[in-house]
This record gives sequence, structure tokens and C-alpha cells, in this order.
Amino acid sequence: MAVENPFKSILKTLEKPGGGGEFGKYYSLPALNDPRIDRLPYSVRILLESAIRNCDEFQVKSNDVEKIIDWENTSPRQVEIPFKPARVLLQDFTGVPAVVDLACMRDAMNKLGGDSNKINPLVPVDLVIDHSVQVDVARSENAVQANMELEFQRNKERFGFLKWGSNAFNNMLVVPPGSGIVHQVNLEYLGRVVLNTNGVLYPDSVVGTDSHTTMIDGLGVAGWGVGGIEAEAAMLGQPMSMVLPGVVGFKLLGKLRDGVTATDLVLTVTQMLRKHGVVGKFVEFYGEGMSELSLADRATIANMSPEYGATMGFFPVDHVTLQYLKLTGRSDETVSMIESYLRANKMFVDYSEPQVERVYSSYLELNLEDVEPCVSGPKRPHDRVSLKEMKVDWHACLNNKVGFKGFAVPKESQNKVVEFTFHGTPAHLRHGDVVIAAITSCTNTSNPSVMLGAALVAKKACELGLQVKPWIKTSLAPGSGVVTKYLQRSGLQKYLNQLGFHIVGYGCTTCIGNSGDIDESVASAITENDIVAAAVLSGNRNFEGRVHPLTRANYLASPPLVVAYALAGTVDIDFDTEPIGIGKDGAKIFFKDIWPSTEEIANVVQSSVLPDMFRDTYNAITKGNPMWNNLSVPSGTLYAWDPTSTYIHEPPYFKDMSMSSPGSHGVKDAYCLLNFGDSITTDHISPAGSIHKDSPAARYLIERGVDRRDFNSYGSRRGNDEVMARGTFANIRLVNKFLNGEVGPKTIHIPSGEKLSVFDAATKYKSEGHDMIILAGAEYGSGSSRDWAAKGPMLLGVKAVIAKSFERIHRSNLVGMGIIPLCFKPGEDADTLGLTGHERYTIDLPSNVNEIRPGQDVTVVTDSGKTFVSTLRFDTEVELAYFNHGGILQYVIRNLINAKH
Repeated sequence: MAVENPFKSILKTLEKPGGGGEFGKYYSLPALNDPRIDRLPYSVRILLESAIRNCDEFQVKSNDVEKIIDWENTSPRQVEIPFKPARVLLQDFTGVPAVVDLACMRDAMNKLGGDSNKINPLVPVDLVIDHSVQVDVARSENAVQANMELEFQRNKERFGFLKWGSNAFNNMLVVPPGSGIVHQVNLEYLGRVVLNTNGVLYPDSVVGTDSHTTMIDGLGVAGWGVGGIEAEAAMLGQPMSMVLPGVVGFKLLGKLRDGVTATDLVLTVTQMLRKHGVVGKFVEFYGEGMSELSLADRATIANMSPEYGATMGFFPVDHVTLQYLKLTGRSDETVSMIESYLRANKMFVDYSEPQVERVYSSYLELNLEDVEPCVSGPKRPHDRVSLKEMKVDWHACLNNKVGFKGFAVPKESQNKVVEFTFHGTPAHLRHGDVVIAAITSCTNTSNPSVMLGAALVAKKACELGLQVKPWIKTSLAPGSGVVTKYLQRSGLQKYLNQLGFHIVGYGCTTCIGNSGDIDESVASAITENDIVAAAVLSGNRNFEGRVHPLTRANYLASPPLVVAYALAGTVDIDFDTEPIGIGKDGAKIFFKDIWPSTEEIANVVQSSVLPDMFRDTYNAITKGNPMWNNLSVPSGTLYAWDPTSTYIHEPPYFKDMSMSSPGSHGVKDAYCLLNFGDSITTDHISPAGSIHKDSPAARYLIERGVDRRDFNSYGSRRGNDEVMARGTFANIRLVNKFLNGEVGPKTIHIPSGEKLSVFDAATKYKSEGHDMIILAGAEYGSGSSRDWAAKGPMLLGVKAVIAKSFERIHRSNLVGMGIIPLCFKPGEDADTLGLTGHERYTIDLPSNVNEIRPGQDVTVVTDSGKTFVSTLRFDTEVELAYFNHGGILQYVIRNLINAKH
């Protein structure tokens, strides 16, 4: 049972400066008089304050507080702590299934005789609709309106459902489509930095159902991505169980050289941290280089935490943060309260004062002067290529065998030129030619210096008479309306338009694969001639098959570089020695002729980015837009499910649920559904992009009278479990060892030897009464924090995944859905153990969950006589409780019904 907070004696009053009353009460860390606190990293102090404020000796215990204070000694031991974030952030791809689950939980509570109104967010929940807009129309003045109309036509049902949710649930703000990208809106508007609830002040912290939630770490707010399943539990007041992380101290020195961008810096940091190994850790930035980094630059670095593998990339609050809060239109009173609270609680960094040495688990340092212009690709965000080596690297990729850095194009066809006609104009394509150039993604569109930098490149190029080839699909999708305001004020938007970079919408677009179709003539030229075409985008992910099915090479680059590569028309170029194009007087134009200096950019930023722009944009945001405001939605606290809907469907998770938990279980004589190598991403497991016309999901939709052009994407249909189960492992680039080199979403049904789609094979196993497991290599489930990558396999009937290693969020999602995660012992995997995947697998676990220990050894027995020992990756006692209940949501429902208080 919960008791009164044992730390109430350190609840102090925070006076306003100059004696004008008080801001409120706060739990004072200095009042604990514990010298260990002064040595703690700032990011850990946020965990400490949360544990103290929420301590009730039930969900959070005094012992947990002591573990965090003693971080220096406890963090190497992987101890578990509870964490209650201040708020939850959703976007619509992950938000729709979360609201579906909440609606379904209300029904389950009702059936079991509980109070369905207990299913209500207890902390503020902000949902930004940004994942649904596609680049159907580009290179047109009318693109924003045209794309938004199509977005509403396709998603009317989903949007109506979210609008119902915003009325049916307390504490839920829905930011309508066309407003911006969730992380940029969070940075510029939603981020509180310090909250005041019922007179108690405390640091802002947030978990989000999008892995790039970490962007807010740049504002000194602790935030990271979690699976939708965990986020739902956090909304309902469950503490998140986490391992107290190690913290890598990353020291920054010096300043960036002229012409080097924040994007070049983040790609460098990503590569360094990937190499260092930071999975499951916090990274905290410090050092004199911090004063040279604008807040937008910090946010860019924090944004890519998932790409370097860290839970957070944290920048403590300092004067730069306060300036940014004022720039973005936060009131003086709010900023004063934030500064006073953080100073009083030793969470503010003042670089004008001597710094107390903080302790970190390990250390890295980077002199900003060493960063050079670069891109990352062609298939992974941490494969950085310096700009001067790009041409050589590209040719190596053409030669190399198929892999992360290889396309295995035969020597004799590397220089082939494909002629075709584009709307009556003769056109040509070669390997490495750019067919998509997109300024996209919160990583960069929240950063005025790179956005205005891109616009200056466009201006110089236009003045010199350069153009972009008409068959390249160019687009600009800002993360908030503020970008449009400052591009217009600077007078530079017209040059971007001249090169085809018209604004296409306010949302994620190309970065998440919503790049829309490329022209049919271009698509045919690529597919019929097996051309390795390129996309260049200012996004944060470039995994194969993600950006567009036909661009096999995808490079991440700063917005100004996106414009430069669009002008060059190819990635097969050495910018130092080869011209980008021919100008109006026949002169050769080089990269250096169109590249702006850092000072030029800073001057435009200074004169064009103003606080009123932020205030006006965000005052308008909650008023919605005509299309949103005209959506009519049902009222009522229980959702009226429509059985004919192909978007919103009542999921089966709680169908036969009773009040008693099903208990622990092993796996008996299971078949292997899929046999994978390394780096299987959540994009492979549960694609977000287009629904292939020959897939099981397409079959399901056609049977229900949905026309092919109305299929929409998997991401937009995450409110329908029938579509999503069929879309599980439906990625066209899936590599399954059973298929001996053939690529695609198929597998072998072992008893019959038939080659079937993964969904059909799983359905067949289930109808025969067989359990299934999956074998995998390292980094299984890397990429987006996609709960459907765990829900889908569970619905297919997968009982366990045995991998070399798991990505953090994906492992906890598997646990949340009741799937058993197991790791091979170091140095072992399916190949070294001689497993082909054709065996049958038995995993014995005690039926009493109290006999299982987190991280214990488990023996796996096969029918071929081979047995091996693996590590059980239930990492905490709480995770074992979820498993015992059949999943986290079942655990929450039974707990809420049983709660006496």
C-alpha cells in the first residue's frame, strides 16, 4: 500500500526574485546534504528528483532513491529503478494504436466489472498528427493544399477517431494535421522545462512513442522514445521500470569551421558514439564548446540519439537554453521561474562559474574544429562518408558485394546510361543519379541555420543560372509554420521554389517513407534497367526500403547539401574538382561558388527569426484548420467500434481475459518461422510504408472493397490489427536465411516445405497447433520504436525470439506483448551452434513466475539433439510480472480493478 512521502521534510518554498511572492514548493536536492549529489551527472539528477517526489514506498521506494544517489557505485551493477515521466508525447502512427488500446481497455474494464473511467491519462498527453502527409504533389505552388486534401481523404476515419479520443479522454491535447512535426512542436511549444502542478515545481521529463523524442534533450528536458505499450502504461500512472544507466561524458571543445553545418557535426558524433558503444546509456554533453553551439544545433545532436544507440543525448539547461525559450515566445515570467527553480535545485549550468567535476561512466571528446562536411549512407545512418571521399566511396559501393556498403554492380554495367522520355523531354539515368532530393525531418527543419543555409545555396545557384533536372522529385517539408515565416521574411523562399523545393506540407514526409510516387517514366527506367538510384534527404534514417522502394542508395545530408546534390543530379561527383553544373554564360559552376559562409548564414538568421513568429504560429495551432474543425465525431466515453472499418478495428488482446493471470509458460516443440542474420530493423518486422499489391494485407483490403489507390500505408492502418498482422514481416527487402539468398517477405513452412508469405505460413502453423520462434543475429529490432513490431509477431503466434542482441525499446516491447526474449551466449549464434532453423525448439520455464530470475540462464533443447544455453532477457522483476499476466496491458487492467485506493 502507498504511504505518505517520506521526503516531505525537504519540500521547500521557491521565492520569486526581488521578493514578489513565491513560484511554488519543490523537493530540494541540496536539502538532503549529501555530497554524492554534487558529483552526479545532470541527467541522473532528473531521475533522482522524480524518485524523491513520487516516493510512496509502493511504486517508488526510499531504497530506489538511495540507488540513484549512489549512482557512481550502482550503475555498473545494472540495478533497476522506477521512473515516472512528467508527460507523454505521441504522433499519429503510434498514437492511433495507443488510443485504440485505451478504448479497448475501457471495454475490458467494463466487461470485468471495473470502472472504465479509470482508463484515463493521469499525466499530460500531447499527440501531434504529423506522420500522415505524403508528397503526392511536389514542385507546385499549390502542393501544401493539394497534399493536405489527399491526407484528409485517406485518413478521415483515423483523424475522426483521434478527435473522438481528444474529447473522450482527460489530459489529452491533439495537435491537428498541418501543424508541424511532433519533435519540433515539442521543442518550440510543448516543452515545459519546469512544470508546476498543484503548486509543486519539478523538472519536465517526457517519454514518447517515437524514437526521436530525444530531440527535447537539447532543451535540457529528459526525454526518450519508448514503445507505445510502455507509453500507455506510463499514461495510466504505472512507473516505467528501467535499468539505472551509465552516463557517457562527451566533452566538446573549439568551434565549427566556416561552412560546416550542425548536420555534419551530428553525423560525426553518431559515428563516434556508435563506435564507442552507448546502447542503453545516457550521453551528457559538456565543455567549453557548448557556448559555441546554438540550441537548434544541440537539438539536432540530441535528435539522432537512436542512430547512435543512446537512450538520451542530454544538454543541461544553461544561458543558451534560456535565450532560446525567449526566442520561441515563452513568457519572461515562465523563463524566470525555470531559471530560479533549476538554480535552486543545482540543475542549471552557469559557465561563468567554476565547474564542479562530475563523474561519468566513460569519457569522449571532440574538437568541433575537426568536423568536416559529410553525408551518411548508402544504407545506415552511422556509415559516415566525408564529402571529399564521396566519389571514391560511391565507386567502392558499386563494386562491393551486397551489404551495408555494397551493391555488387558488375564492372561492365557500372557506366551504363539509360535514355528515357520524361513528359516529352529526353532524359537519362545512371547509377548514383538522384531521383529524390528532400529537405525533410525534425532533425534539420527545426534548425534555422541549416534551413536558411539551404535557401542561400538556392539563391546563389539561381543567380548563376543553375537548375535542377525536372525528373528529380524535390520537396521541402518544414517541421513547423515558423520555418515558412522566416523563409518568407528573408525573401529566400522564391529561390527554393525556382529550384523545385516548394513547401509540400508540414510533417515527416520523406524521412519516414511518405515520399509519394516518383514519376512512372523514372520508375520504369530504374526497374527495367536495374539502376541503383539515389535519394538525398536531410532525415535521420536511411535503412533500405524505407525512403522509397526504388531508391537503393539513400544518403543523409544537411539541407544545403540536399540542394547541392539536387543541382548536381548525382552522388557520383567530387565537389572539389568537378563542376556542379554549367551557368547561364556557359561557365563551369563549382560547389564553392554556391556555398555560403557561416557569417552570411548567421546574419540572415539574426534578421529573419523572431519571437513573434513562434507566438503567432502556436496561438493558431490549437484553433485547428477548417478541414479538421469540420470533422464530425461521436461523443461518449466508450468507442462505438465499426466492424466494417478497415482503419479502426477492435483488437483481440482482451478477448477471453479473466481476473486471474495466465501465469508463466515455456515453449514446446516450436517451429522456426524465420531465420535472420544481423541488423533486422523494426522496418523489416513491421514496415510503415506502402502496401504491396500482392501482399496478404492487400488481399485483405481488396476482399473488403478497398481500391488499390486507397490502400494508404501500413503506418496509417495501425489502428487495424487485421491489416497489421498481415503486414508483419512484409518488407520487400526482408532477408530470411531459409530462402538461400532470395529477398522478400516469404518463408518456408517446414513440415510441408512450401514457400509461403510469412502471414500464410504462420496461419498454417497456428491451425496445426504449433508454437513458433524466431532466430536472429545482432541488433534485432533496431530502428523506430514501433510497438507493432512486437504486437504483429504476437498475433502471428510467435512465442519467443532468440537473438545475439536486441535493440533496447524493441526488447521491452516484446516483453510487453508476452513474447520471451532470449540471447545467445557471447560468441555464439545459430551458425556457430550449427542450427539451420529446421529443428523444433523447446524452452523450459517454471510455471511459477517466482522461480524465475531476471537474466537467468535457460536451456534450449532441439529435436536434432543439439541443446544450448541462452540468457533470459526479462531484465527486471516488473517485466516478469508482465509476462505472468500475459502482457503489460493485462497487468494494468487487473491492477486498476484490484486497486483499493
